[in-house]
Amino acid sequence: MKLSRRDALALGFGGIAASLLPMPLWAEATDEAIAAFTGGAAIGTAGVTLTAPEIAENGNTVPVSVSAPGATAIMLLATGNPTPAVATFNFGPAAGSQNAATRIRLAKTQKVVAIAKLADGSFAQAESTVKVTIGGCGG
Repeated sequence: MKLSRRDALALGFGGIAASLLPMPLWAEATDEAIAAFTGGAAIGTAGVTLTAPEIAENGNTVPVSVSAPGATAIMLLATGNPTPAVATFNFGPAAGSQNAATRIRLAKTQKVVAIAKLADGSFAQAESTVKVTIGGCGG
């Protein structure tokens, strides 16, 4: 594929403009992801335990674990990332426990949110703010 100088400049300026988009657009993406997962249902606060560090020295690898006994699915979100939905864990009837642990990348200091769909069809949420001292997504 051949790019003219004009096309390369347009792509470069487009990338710069996209990186300067205001945070409310990312918040809107978070709300949309939550609505898609919950179907617009009310979300409670009991039944989910989210474990994340208060301060992450490096945003590239932030350890996070979530536990929701009786859950059929757990969605993990990083509200300040350009793509907030980090992971969705699904548990079948043969699952011994409803726990998940992973390492995530955080662009900056932000909230990490875990939403669990419980077996009775209700939803529960837990959140934790993680302060990132070195940016994980190019910061």
